[in-house]
Amino acid sequence: MSLSIGIIGLPNVGKSTLFNALTSNNILAANYPFATIEPNTGIVPIEDVRLNKLAALYDTKKIIPATVTFTDIAGLVEGASKGEGLGNQFLSHIRECTALVQVVRDFADSNVLHVENELHPSKDIDVINTELVLADLQTIDKVLPRLEKEARSDKTIATFVTLLGNARKHLDDGNPLFSDETLRKEVSEYKQLQLLTAKPIIYLFNVDEATLKNEEKKQQLENIVHPSEALFVNAKLEDELRQLDGPDRIEMLEEYGIKESGLVQLIKSAYKTLGLQSYLTAGVQEVRAWTIHAGDTAPQAAGVIHGDFEKGFIAAEIVDYNDLIEAGSLTKARSAGKVRTEGKTYTMKPNDVVEFRFNV
Repeated sequence: MSLSIGIIGLPNVGKSTLFNALTSNNILAANYPFATIEPNTGIVPIEDVRLNKLAALYDTKKIIPATVTFTDIAGLVEGASKGEGLGNQFLSHIRECTALVQVVRDFADSNVLHVENELHPSKDIDVINTELVLADLQTIDKVLPRLEKEARSDKTIATFVTLLGNARKHLDDGNPLFSDETLRKEVSEYKQLQLLTAKPIIYLFNVDEATLKNEEKKQQLENIVHPSEALFVNAKLEDELRQLDGPDRIEMLEEYGIKESGLVQLIKSAYKTLGLQSYLTAGVQEVRAWTIHAGDTAPQAAGVIHGDFEKGFIAAEIVDYNDLIEAGSLTKARSAGKVRTEGKTYTMKPNDVVEFRFNV
């Protein structure tokens, strides 16, 4: 499955600098609004040490990690839902993403203008969320009257109409749908609407170096967006990290009391927020990681490889990654009773190394 994360926020909050750091691209990062007009896209492999160990075990050099697509969307401004600052164009780019990362500025720099000429994270968040809410209200208001009429003669859509009515009331009160997780999940099932605030969101605070070490300040910022996920990075630091090799990168992270780079933190947070996990396939031809939803069954996981695998699913031969590495080979793992055959009702686990049997 495809994981696409849209990076949004006001102009001049560090989105493009962060995008460069995450994707190792070199897009324009300028000190004025709308330096990004068309969205920039970068596909990033997800680091997975298990793949290297499996490649060594199977003596293959072909490693295919799971990937995430980052899209740097131009800065939104107040009035975007009415077309301000090319707002309609920018909002359409957001609709194509699986999840959103809202970059919030909390660093002072006289060389980087703030669009509102003041540093105010909670206000900045409100501006972005308000525009997303207004855009969703417009979407619902276009379809709800028609659906209400249709529901009089077609009772099968009555539940959908009720749900949309609840969503509209929630939005009209000034609340994005992601502030009510139950409502968000229910509305997101109707993908044809592509409601912006029905997409899972992660808040990423772009902070100065001092704040990275200040747990009290980070807690204050986290409280602003609770219960949504909050991450803290310094975009300039992340940009420097990508130019260092492994040992130097680790040393710099330790200097700031950080265990993982912003990229690793963001990918882990996205997997958690979206309820995703990965499983592995391995052989002499290649080793590979596949992204699925937590709770997917073996046939559903097979379908990620190819739709025919799910349709013709017979069984899955599965061994736990740790058991396979400890045994030293699939043959030895099988002799030790660590390899098992699972059927259609089996729920996939994150460390499963799988070979599917199917009939097309």
